[in-house]
Amino acid sequence: MIVKRNKGPMYLQIKEVLKDRILNGEFALHTNIPSEPQLEEEFNVSKITVRNAIKELVQEGYLEKKSGKGTKVIANVSAAKLSKGKHFTELLVEEGHRITKEVLSIKKAEMLPDSTLHSQIGDHCLNIERVYFLDDEPYIYFNHYLLLNESEEDLKDIQINSLYRYLEEQHIRLVSFRDEFTVAVAPSHIHETLKLEKGTAVLKRIRRSQSEDGRIVEYSEGFYHTEKNHYVVTYNDSTQ
Repeated sequence: MIVKRNKGPMYLQIKEVLKDRILNGEFALHTNIPSEPQLEEEFNVSKITVRNAIKELVQEGYLEKKSGKGTKVIANVSAAKLSKGKHFTELLVEEGHRITKEVLSIKKAEMLPDSTLHSQIGDHCLNIERVYFLDDEPYIYFNHYLLLNESEEDLKDIQINSLYRYLEEQHIRLVSFRDEFTVAVAPSHIHETLKLEKGTAVLKRIRRSQSEDGRIVEYSEGFYHTEKNHYVVTYNDSTQ
């Protein structure tokens, strides 16, 4: 994993990477994270940089550090939530699953005037394709279209652990989400990635996210291999 000086303090970049691994179960609850020398080698940074990243996560309540016993994960749920309900990936992590992510491509895209997405996003956008793995097996294929117009040079430096954290870094604050669900046959390359038989129908989720000024800044399509695990939505009783 590469951290870059031009992307802000390196210890904060490492902190966010480690937090993402905690929230997605890659570093499981009540287990130790890799040792400081291992993290120094992975990120190619100094001991003080790693220690500062860990210190931040200890202060936020995710980690507990004890002399001679390593650094243990003591919480794997984010204190700041977009809603009162738990995110789907949080439920999976609580059940003992491990979620990892792989970015397949990041590119600029032009929307044709007669396309469905043109009315949602406009002429130009950033297109990100990525896969979520459930216990090392491909589980969700995401296709994100973001109302951003990065330069070709900037594309080389983009690293995405959390999509919404990345949007925050671009000073975009999301205030509302609209999800639609349907059953669809995904394009062939998605079937291949998710290891599905040709023609298999899967759960498809379409998300439209709006910023404070009411613009749609994210349009995403997610294809779920629900045979591996059902998609679950939780609701809280608003009367309580």
